[in-house]
Amino acid sequence: MKPAVTITYCRQCNWMLRAGWMAQELLSTFSEELGSVTLVPGTGGVFTIHVDGELIWDRARDGGFPDVKALKGRVRDRVDPDRDLGHLERAKGAE
Repeated sequence: MKPAVTITYCRQCNWMLRAGWMAQELLSTFSEELGSVTLVPGTGGVFTIHVDGELIWDRARDGGFPDVKALKGRVRDRVDPDRDLGHLERAKGAE
């Protein structure tokens, strides 16, 4: 069974679009590796991301929202650790 990602976002804070964008990014990059990406509305400023029940990002714990590099890196580490994320992993200005 392929891994499942769950993004829980605060509906009161209007973070649905952010959660949807992150889901789109993950599905575009990991289209073969992921079984699902689920958006779950919450309240109270929650923004968490789980892969198969394991917390990989918590807005309160990790200090805000992940950028695309951090998000894809953490998901990759759980679903396909040997995968190269291409330009995301290359240092800025490196050749």
